[in-house]
Amino acid sequence: MSVTVLGVRHHGPGSARAVRAALAELDPDLVLVEGPPEGDSALTHVGALTPPVALTAYALDEPRDAAFWPFAEFSPEWQALLHGRAAGVPTRFIDLPFGHDLALRRRDAETDSDEDTAEAGEDTAEAGDETVPELVADPLGWLAFAAGHDDPERFWEDLVEHRRPASTPTAGAGGRSPVLELFAAVAESMAALRDPDHQPGPDASRGAHARREDLREAHMRLAIRAASTGADAAARIAVLCGAWHVPALTGRTGRITVAADRELLRGVRPVRTATTWVPWTHALLSADSGYGAGVTSPGWYHHLWTAPDQVGARWVARVAALLRAADLPASTASVVETVRLAEALAAVRERAVPGLTELTDAVLAGLCAGDPVPLAVVREQLVVGDVVGAVGPDVPTVPLAADVARAQKRLRLVPTPVEKPLRLDLRRELDRERSALLHRLRLLDVDWGIPTTTSSTGTFAEGWTLAWKPTFVLALVAAARHGATVEDAAGDVVAERIHAAPNLAAITGLFEQVVLADLAAALEAVRTGLEQRAATTGDVAHLMLALAPLARVHRYGDVRGTDTGLVVGLTTSLMTRICAGLPPACASLDDDAADAMVAAIDTADTAFGLVADPEHVARWHAAVGVAAAMAGGNPLVAGRSTRILSDAGVLAATEVATRLARALSAAGGAPADAARWLAGFLGRSGAVLARDPAMLSLVDTWLAGLDGDAFTIVLAPLRRTFADFAGPERRLIGERVRSGLPRPTAGPPGGIATDPADSGSPGGSAGGSPAPAAISPAGAVPAGDGPAWDLGRVAAVLPALTTLLGPAGTAPAAGTTPAGTRPASTRPASTALAGAEEGHSDA
Repeated sequence: MSVTVLGVRHHGPGSARAVRAALAELDPDLVLVEGPPEGDSALTHVGALTPPVALTAYALDEPRDAAFWPFAEFSPEWQALLHGRAAGVPTRFIDLPFGHDLALRRRDAETDSDEDTAEAGEDTAEAGDETVPELVADPLGWLAFAAGHDDPERFWEDLVEHRRPASTPTAGAGGRSPVLELFAAVAESMAALRDPDHQPGPDASRGAHARREDLREAHMRLAIRAASTGADAAARIAVLCGAWHVPALTGRTGRITVAADRELLRGVRPVRTATTWVPWTHALLSADSGYGAGVTSPGWYHHLWTAPDQVGARWVARVAALLRAADLPASTASVVETVRLAEALAAVRERAVPGLTELTDAVLAGLCAGDPVPLAVVREQLVVGDVVGAVGPDVPTVPLAADVARAQKRLRLVPTPVEKPLRLDLRRELDRERSALLHRLRLLDVDWGIPTTTSSTGTFAEGWTLAWKPTFVLALVAAARHGATVEDAAGDVVAERIHAAPNLAAITGLFEQVVLADLAAALEAVRTGLEQRAATTGDVAHLMLALAPLARVHRYGDVRGTDTGLVVGLTTSLMTRICAGLPPACASLDDDAADAMVAAIDTADTAFGLVADPEHVARWHAAVGVAAAMAGGNPLVAGRSTRILSDAGVLAATEVATRLARALSAAGGAPADAARWLAGFLGRSGAVLARDPAMLSLVDTWLAGLDGDAFTIVLAPLRRTFADFAGPERRLIGERVRSGLPRPTAGPPGGIATDPADSGSPGGSAGGSPAPAAISPAGAVPAGDGPAWDLGRVAAVLPALTTLLGPAGTAPAAGTTPAGTRPASTRPASTALAGAEEGHSDA
């Protein structure tokens, strides 16, 4: 009986070639592979798989507690599985069972292991030499460091991955072939690294990770002993595992008895699990966290595995083809020079053959002309790659996943991990069924499709972005308890969410999802839940938020053939209650509550517009009008309500200007309140200022009339407001301020007057809105609040004023100010607003 342990680097093409050659030479009658033993039953489906694929194991009581073991075509473990299938040799996994591992993780999560965390922190601090990598996490980095290399990846590629075993191996020292000599050298290196006398610093940490490694190695040793003893013991056993574990499995870290291994594993009650195969991608292999394998360049490794010869030249040819497909220049002469440059770089760097680093540098210089943009495309499509695996139809899965697969085939929706846009025309039966499937899957937390906006203005168009993720298989397994079909499972989820909904808005949002998912059986249950919750909800803000989904169903439900009669009565009831409750709900609001109320008012205003019932819209505007004129109300709500009335045409332009002037008057309140009113009025759109120079002048004059302290107070909220404006709006506002604005003038009491001198000025208000009343500086009497002019007295003093001040049109000397007065602001009126939007204007 002989046991040969082959230490590999996971997902390495050189290791895969060496494993394939070693297994052909050893001709074992049993192959043991590092992996979860629960996956032994899934090995019968290896022939129906197209890598990259992943073996997934999940807990039966909570399918989202899962783990993945990815396999690529160039993975040594995959080549071992293929050898066992082709040679008819039994193949088994021998790592720690996933059920044991999950049980340990759950136990550690329940018992907050503060002691382990502290110990790990102390060990990290003691062994924390930043010039060398941590031993257990990166043993290859230690080897590279010991050999004088600063790049572990390049060191291992030169040592193993670029090697190609000879077609006719010759015996080396000790009668072993070069391939077996390679594995012996790897084992010797790992044994030296794991020798406690040679490790820098104190003994390795015995934290949670180290204890788990001990359990894994103990289980693998027991599995190897069981396979090599007994009546059915194998004569020749090949063990494939990570190189780090080789010394522990061959006794080079000290003799460990069977009893000690069994004692180490005692007391662990495993979790019941199940396994299956799922498709994988090169992009997932390149992820270094989560479910990824940490291979930074799977596309390059796949090229190393598949290229028969001239690896560098073939790689550059693929890069050139990719650039040409993107209409970028890549001549044959440039390809030749790029290959030569890569070979020269390898020689300078003392490498036997060009690696990915040399080829990338050569491509950047020879084919990309130093431009990193096309090089990024090369990395995405070639270095990482877009290869997608596949599993056969006979691979077992849950009934719900099988129903999804049948629906995908029937509706001609191919699940791929690459994002693809999809535009649906809901007037077609096929597209309506596609839309229903995608919405039902979203109810099951399978976000295969993400809704997007479309350029169409009709209600029949629906846009999606599709991207299938392997984790969706687990989501379907988790949702399988709700039903065997997508429709049944989605309906059951809806019923659960109705009872768990925290407020009315959540139920109305669910109602809209049910309509979009075409779940006729669940509509009545949701409607009943809506009526019951609406009857007990008195918060007007919640009612307004709940109205929006119902309004969309009311407006667009007929596109999908939905009976909108289910929501008409409830929608009418909510609108009536909102109109009656809005004014009192807007009283005595602090700033945070006002922000939430404004968001709810905007949502309700859109909803009333969708329903488009003239009677209810009139009642809504009346309620908003009361909120806008409410004494002592929050200025943000008042400003927003005024804007809604203005956009709806309920308020004339002169009335809007009057309300704006009153709100911005320095005598009317604190500058911060004026800024809040203006922020509510403007909202996220500056169109009202961009299209009305007179109103823009009013705001500019108000800013110019503020003293330094007041200007500092209002600057921050106004900058936030202007930052939300679209770029063209900010640009137009800046251009109007720069070119000059009409000057507001005082008019009759409480009225609006227009300065005739401004009627023809650039950006003036001729033919537009009249200029609103001027804003008085602090301490002055507002226009219209004093006694009426006595024209006789005015005529009597005019000759004296002419003598003192000079003829009309004569400007005072620079730097002078009439005695007893001071300028309202040190900033010109036409530049004050520009200061408020400093940093945000594109002008």
